Parts: sequence; C-alpha cells; structure tokens
Amino acid sequence: MKKLKRSGRLVDMTNFLLQHPHELISLGYFTERYDSAKSSVSEDLTIIKEIFETQGVGALRTVAGASGGVRYVPKVEKSTAELFVEELCEKLENKERLLPGGYLYMMDILGRPRTMNEVGKMFASVFADRQIDAVVTVAMKGIPLGHAIGTYLDVPVSIVRRDHRVTEGSTVSINYVSGSSRRIQTMSLARRSLPEGSNVLVVDDFMKAGGTVSGMIELLQEFRANVAGIGVLVEAEGAGERLVDDYVSIARVEEVNEKTKNIRVVPGNFLTKLEKERSR
Repeated sequence: MKKLKRSGRLVDMTNFLLQHPHELISLGYFTERYDSAKSSVSEDLTIIKEIFETQGVGALRTVAGASGGVRYVPKVEKSTAELFVEELCEKLENKERLLPGGYLYMMDILGRPRTMNEVGKMFASVFADRQIDAVVTVAMKGIPLGHAIGTYLDVPVSIVRRDHRVTEGSTVSINYVSGSSRRIQTMSLARRSLPEGSNVLVVDDFMKAGGTVSGMIELLQEFRANVAGIGVLVEAEGAGERLVDDYVSIARVEEVNEKTKNIRVVPGNFLTKLEKERSR
C-alpha cells in the first residue's frame, strides 16, 4: 500500500477495524501497512477510539504487551436499540403476518440484510464480554440470524438440521420433544462443524415454549459444549411451560387472537440484559 496522508490512514484504518471485529490487531501490522511510526499509529487509534465511543459505534480496546494490539468490539447505543425494537414490534403487529397456530410470518424480516445486520450487532453487543467460540442455530430460518451474529462476534456458525444430509458427513442426532406441540422430533449436527468443548451461543428466530432451543442444548451436550448464552429474536408468551429460562429476546408476542387477527408485540428483555451486561 502506498504511503497515505493522515486523513487517508484514518479512513482506511477505521474501515479495516470495522471489517475485523473482535480480532486482535498488532500495532506493528498498522505501522507496516502505512509505513508510519508507532507514535503516529497510536495517535490515529486514539482519534478513532474517541469517535467510536461518542458515536456509539463500539469500543476500541488496547491489549498491552509484546503480543498485544487493539481490538474493535461492536456496541450498540441504548437509544438506537430502543428505536429499533420499537419499529420491529410495530412491524410484527401487522395482522397480515398471522399464520395458523399463532405463528407470525417473519421471512421478510429475516431476509433483509440491513435488519439482520442491526440484530446481529445488538446480540453481539450484549454478549461481547463472554467467551464465545461459535454460534449454533437451526435451519432454515435461523441461518440469516446466526450468520449476522457470527459476523459481529467473528466466530463460525454451526447449523443444526432436522434432516440428515450426506454432504455433511458423520452427524450426531437426538430425539427431542417439541415444547408447543409436544411431538417427538429429530435434530442433528455434523461432527466436523463444532469442536468439542466449545463455548456456544445458541440462537433461534422464534421461540414458543422453547422446545427447539432445549433440543439444541441437549444436542450440544454430545459435543461437550458449554452454552455461553441464548439469543432469541422473537419469543411468544403464554405458550405453556417454558423449557428455557435464561435467554435474551428482542421482541415478545404477548397476544395473538386468530379470530380477530389482533397481535400485540412488546419489547423483549434485550434492553434490560444490555444494561446488566454493561454494569458488570
């Protein structure tokens, strides 16, 4: 890369950090990249750190020592999160979303990259200080959500399936009881997709009683994995006995009347969890 003026370094460095969340980057890398002195690079990073914090982009953390450097940690401002959650709840209350069984049509939300980007950053923000090695979600609707979160946490995503595919090689399968229908179902995970002993963030797009999440947790026991957290985009209230207790949700469906097509959606516990995590 040709030698840049300070303004050019700041732009390129900012872009690089945003593209590499949670990755520890040495000062030496930047000095070589820009052919600049460490003192100049340190001053640039101080400017970027101040802008990130004042604009709510995230935190820039410095790790001291010979093997140290800087790490960009994505964060979301509470006011930004509140506005997003409010808008999401309004969208979910559209009566045209109602499906048989009290489910809501959500593919337009899950299929919108900008929306998933924001959700991914929100979950990555609340779980930023936990040691997470992988995100685990269930096919198919959980995939865009899982990848959005994995991008901001800079960890791989493992996909649990309800059917075995020969292209995945050897798999581990279990039978589990669906929380809402109480039916016995099967889910599987490829052995090569998750190293044993991983710290895992379990993710689901829509949770009623929590049978799917509970099944994933049971399946992860076969990998000796540790569940570091559970993230749910939308949860439904009044779906019987909840099989999962400790989780983070963005929105909560309080009422679904299939006869009148009335839907009431309120914020989940995300904002409360965000405050709790930051006060640690």
